[in-house]
Amino acid sequence: MESQAPTKQTVYGIIPSVEAKALSGYELMKRIQEGELPVPPIGKVFNFRLAEVEPGRAVFTGQPSFDYYNPIGSVHGGYAATLLDSCMGCAVHSTLPAGVGYTTLEIKVNFVRPILGNTGMLRAEGKIISGGKRIGTAEGRVVDSEGRLYAHGTTTCLIFPL
Repeated sequence: MESQAPTKQTVYGIIPSVEAKALSGYELMKRIQEGELPVPPIGKVFNFRLAEVEPGRAVFTGQPSFDYYNPIGSVHGGYAATLLDSCMGCAVHSTLPAGVGYTTLEIKVNFVRPILGNTGMLRAEGKIISGGKRIGTAEGRVVDSEGRLYAHGTTTCLIFPL
């Protein structure tokens, strides 16, 4: 399995809430991407990482493997759903000011083709559709290195003060 680790040692952990509250969503994610803040532990479990971020857009890359297989012989749909939840939620988060957070209210996923252990690196790109004071929406796509679509979805996020 190809490693998702950045060139320097990846540190997994939780960012102290005092520090997280002081940063805008974009600043927080950019610092995670650049290795200045710890990577959430889910990235280690699912072998994915934040690859790109800008306001209103977030990209995760992940390497599926046999370890994520379901009983019918393919990568569990939860892998693609997790990539989508991450990229779409972070697209919304990247637009939020300091002291404001979000949580996923709803996610809709369409699975287009099966993901296998030999599918290779996947790219999940989320883009904001609408950002408000209480609700944000985003869309996302999971594709392989040749641009083949594996899943797509939308999310609605609740926005609230931290």
